[in-house]
Amino acid sequence: MSKLGNLGARLHRGEISYDFIGHRKIWYGVSILITITAILGLTVRGLNMGIEFQGGAVFQTPSSTNVSVAQAEEYAKAASGHEAIVQKLGDGKLRIQIAGIDTGKSDQVKETLAKDLKINQESLTADLVGPSWGEEIAAKAWQGLVIFMILVVIYLAIAFEWRMAIAALVALIHDITITVGIYALVGFEVTPGTVIGLLTILGYSLYDTVVVFDSLKEQTKDITKQTRFTYSDIANQSINGTLVRSINTTVVALLPVAGLLFIGGGFLGAGTLNDISLSLFVGLAAGAYSSIFIATPLVADLKEREPQMKALRKRVMAKRAQAAAQEPTDARDDASGHPEDATAAVVGPRGRGRGRPSGKRR
Repeated sequence: MSKLGNLGARLHRGEISYDFIGHRKIWYGVSILITITAILGLTVRGLNMGIEFQGGAVFQTPSSTNVSVAQAEEYAKAASGHEAIVQKLGDGKLRIQIAGIDTGKSDQVKETLAKDLKINQESLTADLVGPSWGEEIAAKAWQGLVIFMILVVIYLAIAFEWRMAIAALVALIHDITITVGIYALVGFEVTPGTVIGLLTILGYSLYDTVVVFDSLKEQTKDITKQTRFTYSDIANQSINGTLVRSINTTVVALLPVAGLLFIGGGFLGAGTLNDISLSLFVGLAAGAYSSIFIATPLVADLKEREPQMKALRKRVMAKRAQAAAQEPTDARDDASGHPEDATAAVVGPRGRGRGRPSGKRR
């Protein structure tokens, strides 16, 4: 068995564990700090909305255009007065995207660009995108997001309970905020592909959270009938039991997305991949983080407020205090050379045979 597999088995059996619930305030603080940073980036810098949302024009040059990307950006900015995004396509073609210009301005920009690029004006194709189309996409995306959130809350409240539904909703909002904030800080363009990636990572984040919740639900059946573990203890066991699985699925999902983002979008210069790959990369990482460090600890916090769980915690703590008080006596008995069961032999019922609980002959 591999080391990681052995670690997962030991975590699942409870032989080793990390106290996620006990250190939850640290992770809450980390999440709050990241969220505040994301909100500040969104407030100060704002989102770089793509041409689909702002409206504008997309120009494409013929093949074998002997102009670099940097030169084309300068020509486009000088002709339109707006920042331009230039991408190099196959066969030497250039795709020049300029947001915020209308039809009249587009014709003028096209004429100027053709002269600067030293190509025939007729061979420079232009496609106009109206801002109303982008507004419609944004409205549909918000509607889909709201409907998704409502359905998630209803499903989790029925399948599990309302506290888990609230915790999952908080985790999803946490993931959305971080992903959108990263887009604002990095300055990547927001396109319909970004929206698709954002909705995709919400499903993945929810899946990871439900896996932990399902384990927690199974382990907390008849929890009040025992006095060994509190709800937080079992919640911590559930996280540790599914920890390696969550790490494995997240790493496997992140590897191809990282290839799209860093190799395809960065090294190879395929900028069209950045819009969806960044949202997937950040969202997958944030989703795995929130399912482990946010959702389940929040459920434990909410459950521990119940009167039944408070009473259970008192019984568990009292039993542990009693066991701790008896431990020094047992240690002294061991040090004096007496067996550990000497006390039990003295206080137990007399006449019982050795090795027979009842003392009766069979």
